[in-house]
Amino acid sequence: QVQLVESGGGLVQAGGSLSLSCVASRSILSILHMGWYRQAPGKQRELVANITMSGDTNYPDSVRGRFTVSRDKDKNVLYLQMNSLKPQATAVYYCHARPRWPPRDFWGQGTQVTVSS
Repeated sequence: QVQLVESGGGLVQAGGSLSLSCVASRSILSILHMGWYRQAPGKQRELVANITMSGDTNYPDSVRGRFTVSRDKDKNVLYLQMNSLKPQATAVYYCHARPRWPPRDFWGQGTQVTVSS
């Protein structure tokens, strides 16, 4: 099992920055890939950023160049630095993990990010 606890959400003005953290209950070295997803009201959950066990990162075009995912393997923490935020980034942000075992998805409880115009 993997428990994920997010923090760092809040209210920020458009153009501002926000940083999210996700603490994992086990070594993230055993996790194939971790990432951040978001879900706005009435919309499907979508990928925001992903990082593999080897450190490769992946971003959708909508956030590339403004968002950065990183991790601290000693502290078992995943981060998401969000810059130049836009109102359409308003959503609940979820931390995601897919370990080697058990081979299934784990999710955090989510943290609200609100970007005002």
